[in-house]
Amino acid sequence: MYHCFSNKTLKRKWEENVALFLTSIKYYNYSELTGLLQTMVNTYPHISNLSSVGRSVQGRELWVMRITKDPNTDDPGKPRFKYVGNMHGDETISRQVLVYLVDYLLTKYGEDQRVTELVNTTDIYIMPSMNPDGFEKSVEGECDGTDEGRVNARKIDLNRSFPDQFEETVVTKEDAPEVWSIIQWILAKRFVLSANLHGGTVVASYPFDDSANHQIEGSYSRSDDDLLFRYLARVYAKNHPVMRTGHPNCPDNPDESFEEGITNGARWYDVPGGMQDFNYLHGNCLEITVELSCCKYPPASELRSEWDMNRESLMAYMEMVHIGLRGYVTEANNGSGLPDVRIVVAGINHNLTTGQHGEYYRLLIPGQYNISAIAPGYTTQTVHNVLVTKGKATELNFTSSTPAPEPTPSAENKAPASSGNRSDSPPPPTAGPEVSPPLMPQDFRHHNYADMELFLRRHSVEFPAIAHLSSVGRSVQGHELYVMVISDNPTVHEHGEPEFKYVGNMHGNEVVGRELLLNLIEYLCRNYGNDPEVTQLVNSTRIHIMPSMNPDGYEVAREGDKQGYLGRNNSNNFDLNRNFPDQFVNITEPRQPETEAVMSWLESVPFVLSANLHGGSLVVNYPYDDDREGVSQYSKCPDDEVFHQVSRAYAQENALMHKGHPCEMLYPEEYFGEGITNGANWYNVPGGMQDWNYLNTNCFEVTIELGCVKFPWEKDLPKYWDQNQRSMLQFIHQVHRGVKGTVSDIHTGSGIPDATICVEGIDHNVTTAQTGDYWRLLVPGTFNLIASARGYEPMKIYATIPKDRVEVVDFKLSRVGAGPEGRLPAGPPPTQDPSVEEFQNFIHYLSQGEGLEELVRSTATENRYRYRSEREIAESLRGLLLNFPKITSLRSLGQSVDFRTIRALEISNQPDEAEPSEPKIRFVAGIHGNAPVGTELLLEFATFLCMNYGKNPAITRLINSTRIVILPLINPDGRQLAEEKQCTSTRGMANARGKDLDTDFFGNASQRVVEAQPETRAVMKLILERGQTLSVSLDGGALLATYPYDKPVQTVEKEGTLKYLANVYARNHPRMHLGDPRCPSTGQGMQLELMLYSISWGNGKPIVGAMIVMNGGVRVYTAAGGFFHALLVPGSHDIEAIADGYQHQRQKVVVSSHEAASVVIISLNMDNRIFGLPREFVVAAAAASMTALVLTACIIWCVCSAKSNQQKDGFHRLRQHRDDYEDEIRLTSMGSKKALLGHEFQDESESDEETLYANKL
Repeated sequence: MYHCFSNKTLKRKWEENVALFLTSIKYYNYSELTGLLQTMVNTYPHISNLSSVGRSVQGRELWVMRITKDPNTDDPGKPRFKYVGNMHGDETISRQVLVYLVDYLLTKYGEDQRVTELVNTTDIYIMPSMNPDGFEKSVEGECDGTDEGRVNARKIDLNRSFPDQFEETVVTKEDAPEVWSIIQWILAKRFVLSANLHGGTVVASYPFDDSANHQIEGSYSRSDDDLLFRYLARVYAKNHPVMRTGHPNCPDNPDESFEEGITNGARWYDVPGGMQDFNYLHGNCLEITVELSCCKYPPASELRSEWDMNRESLMAYMEMVHIGLRGYVTEANNGSGLPDVRIVVAGINHNLTTGQHGEYYRLLIPGQYNISAIAPGYTTQTVHNVLVTKGKATELNFTSSTPAPEPTPSAENKAPASSGNRSDSPPPPTAGPEVSPPLMPQDFRHHNYADMELFLRRHSVEFPAIAHLSSVGRSVQGHELYVMVISDNPTVHEHGEPEFKYVGNMHGNEVVGRELLLNLIEYLCRNYGNDPEVTQLVNSTRIHIMPSMNPDGYEVAREGDKQGYLGRNNSNNFDLNRNFPDQFVNITEPRQPETEAVMSWLESVPFVLSANLHGGSLVVNYPYDDDREGVSQYSKCPDDEVFHQVSRAYAQENALMHKGHPCEMLYPEEYFGEGITNGANWYNVPGGMQDWNYLNTNCFEVTIELGCVKFPWEKDLPKYWDQNQRSMLQFIHQVHRGVKGTVSDIHTGSGIPDATICVEGIDHNVTTAQTGDYWRLLVPGTFNLIASARGYEPMKIYATIPKDRVEVVDFKLSRVGAGPEGRLPAGPPPTQDPSVEEFQNFIHYLSQGEGLEELVRSTATENRYRYRSEREIAESLRGLLLNFPKITSLRSLGQSVDFRTIRALEISNQPDEAEPSEPKIRFVAGIHGNAPVGTELLLEFATFLCMNYGKNPAITRLINSTRIVILPLINPDGRQLAEEKQCTSTRGMANARGKDLDTDFFGNASQRVVEAQPETRAVMKLILERGQTLSVSLDGGALLATYPYDKPVQTVEKEGTLKYLANVYARNHPRMHLGDPRCPSTGQGMQLELMLYSISWGNGKPIVGAMIVMNGGVRVYTAAGGFFHALLVPGSHDIEAIADGYQHQRQKVVVSSHEAASVVIISLNMDNRIFGLPREFVVAAAAASMTALVLTACIIWCVCSAKSNQQKDGFHRLRQHRDDYEDEIRLTSMGSKKALLGHEFQDESESDEETLYANKL
């Protein structure tokens, strides 16, 4: 039984009042609202409690109604939820709806099972009015609101007054006591979920509410819990009959729309200082903002319908507080709850902390997660593959083992509750009396490969929140090249956080670096959360540690080796530090697998600073390591001063190294001033790793010699740690010197990858990472920085670099030809279809490297690769058609010489219908039957697309917006003849007639001497179909991307575009981008036959056959619907549209390498001019001249008759010599299939004579 009323008369009277209240709906002023809430509490004291969290400027209480079972006690088993209304005093629907919600919960408790369960299991707080002063000044019926009513009594907008992550908000307690009261309330109560109710439209908005560049609108500002916020916002929206349509139809903005009824706050419009972001970043609480109605203060007669529309949304959203994970963190010895423990979800860089009883609630969408509980001084606890299902939260409890001796609690020792802006200056703090010394490594011994592997795996498992183990490749003997990444979010690159690396044991018998790096891993992991310096470094830096680059060499080296060579080289007996490409010397030795793996790793991560640890001396060595003459002399690099600075930072912390006389017993004459040296000045090292880092990546690397003995005895290892511990930490700090920032598009706010940062006077540039962030090490001083990117105007900024921290300099670039706000002057912008805009944002996300990597990770499937026969290939294609009939179609293009069918598979959401607005992409393989890898890759690719359609959103979007044609095997006869494991055999290369099909394609028919092969005709039939915009041909025999033309049949105006697209493929291949295929002989590789990049389409009545001229040369023609597609290299381009009977139109477009195709509408006007003059004038002049023209025509006829024979002879002579021209064409245009690409680009309206002269030129 539920609590019985002691005063039944009171309850009956209350229910009568409620009935009256609901039938005579009105707005309640402050006094009426106060009385009403107090009466409710008096009637339902067992489930309600009324309190004030503070007062407004004018002294009105900020009332909060708490509704839960036993409201006067704090039960740690119930998550806290809150609704806040009337933050803007003139937005009044929320105030009244929340009063109705209070009434609904109280009166339905004990009668309605849903309400009863919610109240029993949830601690609900409802604040009907956060701005009671503003409400009193507002006027009923004012739909647009009033300025006086919106703000508080001091004219402060309360939703612009909270601390902001991107800019400083200064609002005093006197000016906004409401904000100060709410902040204290949020921090004290640790709410789990919340909503802030507003008015003015109908939508659910989610964080972030503003962005770093504060673009007024259109800049999507993504939080780390973006998917979760979208999920929560949709819950409210889908239960609201108007909101879920996405079309509020507000009178002041009838065209406004929101997909699914939700929006990212900053993308809608920028709101710095908003309350919802503060909740997320500082309060453990996820909050959204809900706009309830178009009219801010509608007549009271509409209140009942507003309540009816919002009731289910309000209830369903409250129930979301019970999804995800929940549990307790307790101390193992006594079982007491541990407060302020960080709950970390791997892959989501937003943490929350436990409450005072050790309880936590972590909202998550359904899925599998790795969850860690991290408490300073306690062993980190991690549970892998925790399954979160739809519905009630999964319970997950942690028991922390007996803590290690803790430092005295201090503010520095407490880990933050959530991610936020970190300091740009993380100098090592000085240990004070309240800070215990850090824990030192205990594992001082030599680790062979098995021991090292176990050590790394153990620390990765024990400290999963900050340590992640992976391999970047394998040695000659198959040993993994392990890398341990240590950071607060170790698995991903965080925007603005620099990447640092240590590499050890490059020479297998130089082992001190290997052991020091294992000690460093232990030191960082054990002291994170306890030692302020370690915590700061790990939180602000992504530290990569490769203990051994040459594990094979280590296994044969011997302890006690002082200056020997046993184990120095790898298993192929090559010195890895002479194996990198060099700027002065041609390295002829074959590239080793260890070298290749490291090169690929370095190009995949935007490293800033690095050290390569060696042995045999005691000095820091900096670039360059060799010079052009090959003699020992100073070889100065452009950043010589920077290298001096970072080298000294290491050496001065090592007293013996800094002395400059490292190995007096071995080399008594050797001296290094300050313990540092220029590499080439010491001795020449061609093919070294440190110079390759500097010249080919953004990374500054030095080589550190750690001791005179290469493989010291185990008992001496602690000495090396003592000498180098401070040096190693101080060197990591150097990554936070110089300048850093973001290069972004001033219009869209999105980061620009591969932008160049130039420092005037220093001939060495760095480039931005995938999200536009950059780091540039510099010495203190004032510099001119220039940021430039293809398609953008360069920008110069003066920056003063301080001594002990990094200077932040952001660049906002304008597109070439753009106006002052970064927009192109192309007239009024077209109305953007929300789905088109969403797709463009999606393409932008995928074009960032991390977005593409995430797509690959999320769609990983188990593949069983094998070579299939021609018959099995046909069966595989038919199987895809039968299993996925809605997105595939299969067609026969023709037959081979031996009558084998050549098939093409099309994948699209509507494969049997023409969709001219969608670009068509063609993948081709198997032109050489003895190179079947491309065929198998395309079959797997087709299977991959079909299997993930409808399951993976990214793949589904791509297929819905693209037509993909896959032709896996052009030469089935050759494939039948080819033999597996014959890498250099030509058997099967040609077709059944012995013809290499890659030499059988021609630019146009007039150049053909013999009839094309049947396979060629089949492929040409496909190529000549209009609408195909991009083609990739996969071949074998080499590892490179080639692009047209071999024998151009027209001016190569598109070479820049072709080269750019070939580069796109190559740089996303793990080995191709290195430029060294290591193939025994050259081959065809991969060929690109390019056209693509959808730029525009006609508007109004479609114009078919209009000519689009790009940059005065390249021409394409509009197809059905007025659509056309054209590939252009990133940058600024001029487009001209030409159609008979219409005026020409010129337009400028800018193509970006990281954005989807621009949408440009070209509208052509009818041409009413004749010879450039007004039509009326020309008609009048023609009538007046008619008689004279007739007489003139007679005279001309007579003259022409007299000369006709001479003209006929002239044409005869031209035809007579045409065979000579054709013979010359045949000699100059015999080439590979790439020549056919000229035909794809060629204007088909050219006459034979035009083609003739084009080829002659």
